[in-house]
Amino acid sequence: MGVPSFYRWIAQKYPKIVADVVEDEPVDALGRRVELNSAEANPNGIEFDNLYLDMNGIIHPCFHPEDRPAPTTEEEVFECIFDYIDRLFLMIRPRKVLYMAIDGVAPRAKMNQQRSRRFRSAQEAREKAEEEEKLREKLIREGVKVQPKQESGVFDSNVITPGTPFMGRLSEALKYYVHDKLNNDPGWRGIEVIFSDASVPGEGEHKAMHYIRQQRGLPGANPNTRHVVYGLDADLIMLALATHEPHFWILREIVFQKKDNEAPQTLGLGTEETKKKVAIARKPYQLLSVSVLREYLALDMRPVAPTPFKLDPERMFDDFIFMCFFVGNDFLPHSPTLEIREGAIDLLMTLYRNCLPTLGGYLCADGRPNLSIVEKFVRLVSEHEDAIFQKRAKKEARMRSSRQRDKQKAKDYYERQRKGSGTNVPQHRVLGGSRNASDRAPAAPTEQLVALGRGKPTPPPSAPKTAAENKSAADALRERLKTRGKRAAEATADAMGEREEETDNIRLGESGWKDRYYEAKMQATPQTRDEIIRGMVIEYVRGLIWVCRYYFEGCCSWSWFYPYHYAPFASDLYDLSTISTDFDLGKPFKPFSQLMGVLPAASSHALPAAFAPLMSDKDSPIIDFYPEDFALDMNGKRFTWQAVALLPWIDANRLLEQTEMLEYTLTAEEKRRNSINEEEIYVNAAHPLAKQFLELEEREDEDVEKTLKMDPKLSKGMNATLVSVKRDAQPTMIPSPMSSRQDISNNKVVVASMRLPTDRFVPPVLMPGAVLPTPMVTEADLPPPPQLFHQTDNYGRNNNNN
Repeated sequence: MGVPSFYRWIAQKYPKIVADVVEDEPVDALGRRVELNSAEANPNGIEFDNLYLDMNGIIHPCFHPEDRPAPTTEEEVFECIFDYIDRLFLMIRPRKVLYMAIDGVAPRAKMNQQRSRRFRSAQEAREKAEEEEKLREKLIREGVKVQPKQESGVFDSNVITPGTPFMGRLSEALKYYVHDKLNNDPGWRGIEVIFSDASVPGEGEHKAMHYIRQQRGLPGANPNTRHVVYGLDADLIMLALATHEPHFWILREIVFQKKDNEAPQTLGLGTEETKKKVAIARKPYQLLSVSVLREYLALDMRPVAPTPFKLDPERMFDDFIFMCFFVGNDFLPHSPTLEIREGAIDLLMTLYRNCLPTLGGYLCADGRPNLSIVEKFVRLVSEHEDAIFQKRAKKEARMRSSRQRDKQKAKDYYERQRKGSGTNVPQHRVLGGSRNASDRAPAAPTEQLVALGRGKPTPPPSAPKTAAENKSAADALRERLKTRGKRAAEATADAMGEREEETDNIRLGESGWKDRYYEAKMQATPQTRDEIIRGMVIEYVRGLIWVCRYYFEGCCSWSWFYPYHYAPFASDLYDLSTISTDFDLGKPFKPFSQLMGVLPAASSHALPAAFAPLMSDKDSPIIDFYPEDFALDMNGKRFTWQAVALLPWIDANRLLEQTEMLEYTLTAEEKRRNSINEEEIYVNAAHPLAKQFLELEEREDEDVEKTLKMDPKLSKGMNATLVSVKRDAQPTMIPSPMSSRQDISNNKVVVASMRLPTDRFVPPVLMPGAVLPTPMVTEADLPPPPQLFHQTDNYGRNNNNN
């Protein structure tokens, strides 16, 4: 996820970095479907070398879509994923490598966030089911015919976690898909496909970045490789910057909301035998050019005065990445001092430009923080802390007053409507009606108030007839149930004045705010306060080091995590040079142990039968890890989905003790799902590398591993160790794992496992021979100096951070 709103912030601040993707249309002028050929020239006017897919950014939209009915079978999900990859491949048309990475077991630092999200998801699913039942009963009492509840065979999205049966079947389906494309698609036949499934440890995007780093500077590697990575996480921008590759793009959907009267276009690639096609909504895409972003940053981060050392843009890019960690990342809570919507990154960049000449050097060296220099910088940030909190408090007071006025107006208006008509205002006026405009009574502008929590109510048109009202009530049920969790319900309650404002007992900006914060969040007393704060500071700074190394080198510790729900203030970050920077590498959890660490009891169906009771049996030695209800700290936010989930921390020793005792109960198939594997690489038999793959087959004992150094002359510059697979590398027939697809006969695809170095340090610099693109950014393209949030009288959203 990374920094919330970061993509939008940077795309608006530096508009030249984004460009819309040009696509060939899958239909002709008469609306007839046409087959597109990815072997043809790219319609965007540029040929790309490597495409990297963060597969979880594909799986989730196909598994649990927001803009269409949820699939009811796994096969529909798989077809949806195939179509999604087809479209992305046709956009980019990579000529060398396609790297497909599914999230594997994550470092412990990430597992805590995964645990929070999955527990929240289960809690919201339970509340949603209860709300659905209440709505059904209400509509039935009102005489509305309600269709029976449709059960989905793939309802629980928590199964998108390594080790589940679903992920095992998905892996097999994707291997079949790769064989199909390499056998039959002209655009695929000449490329190398690397598949890193959920049995390979690491987050998908970080596995891809590890591959990119480890190829740099090796024999045959091209320093001007054109990379494109697809994914929805905003931190991909920072990860791409951290590679110091000069030709890098990030592909992602343009986030937008269609109007009710706009039917979505769909892309329907795949086989005609598919029984029920679930097409991907044809959203437009953008390419963000990291090369152009580098140009912007090189100009925008220049110090205001000369420095006593030579300016190096590559080092300033590293410092930019590091500064952004304070505003948000997936491993540490963000500093309470810094909010991106309040212009936090603009503040950090402004301070950086002003102080770099006197800092004594850069914040980072070789991708690691220089803590003595970081401390000087943080001191400057802390000088703005009081002013930021005071401005935040004044802004919130104004917003709270405005909300109360708007809510009272809305309540008064609906009360007048109820008395004037003698009936209740139709429920669908609040909840939203049918998706199709023709099926719905005209919506009053008040619906915008409900959705946005602001605005002024205006009278709606006349009430619809009874039949139409019944139909819209049924539509209202469908629309309401499509909402995820509490967001829509809370927005409605917020707009109608039915939700109480949270009491702010900390009152940041008022005298004594720091003592109140640590007392409320950490139960600190005057006697324990200093010790607690120092413990937080030590772990937070170690967290900054861990995150920095994770982005620039890879995982330096699988076991480390930040053991607090909250971050310290910037003004408490001192004596940093005394903090240990050493980490124990450790090893990743096995998949079933991670499942036990991140899944709630409601998702125990994804575990082997012997493991599930550990989550629900009252006598389980680790039952305390799995609360059904848990506290939520609003922490200054307005909606519960923004709150901090106060879940108990997992004790790894206790957890592993229980899971390891049960491993003897696993079936052969479950043992496979609980194993750690390596990436696999696939090529067509006509590819020059196929000969090396088949050499691995020349061994007497199939169980004995054989390795071979990949020849970069045959692999278009790729370097790795090839490893034999424990199966036929080129079977004649590939059985289809889906009833909607045919077996692949006369298979011409060869597979091998692939091993990359894990301890090779690659300096974060431009490689020799790298040629920077023709400059696109000039001084005139730079944004004006930002108005800092706490230094203006403007109480609206910061103009530079919409």
